Amino acid sequence: MELKDQNFHEEIKKGLVLVDFYATWCGPCKMMHPIIEKIESKYKDVKVIQVDVDCHDDLAHEYGIMSIPTLCFMKDGEIKEKNIGFTQQEELERWIQNYQGE
Repeated sequence: MELKDQNFHEEIKKGLVLVDFYATWCGPCKMMHPIIEKIESKYKDVKVIQVDVDCHDDLAHEYGIMSIPTLCFMKDGEIKEKNIGFTQQEELERWIQNYQGE
């Protein structure tokens, strides 16, 4: 789900959420896109939110995003895992599996 309005805090409040902070001009971000899509289709209980830092610089600042892509995995609004740069699909799946049963 591409963040279109200022509903971000409501969207992350409950459940498992993978947040992809990216920019349209970022090469590694473009490389992450197919992986993000696979995660979104494979794990229906995980909400995926893509945040374009050029459009939502307030959120980028709030979450201390200095480099992109930055992926944050949240549970009930709290960051549990964070990675800067390209992230392998296996790593994202490990994050999900670690927190699904909690």
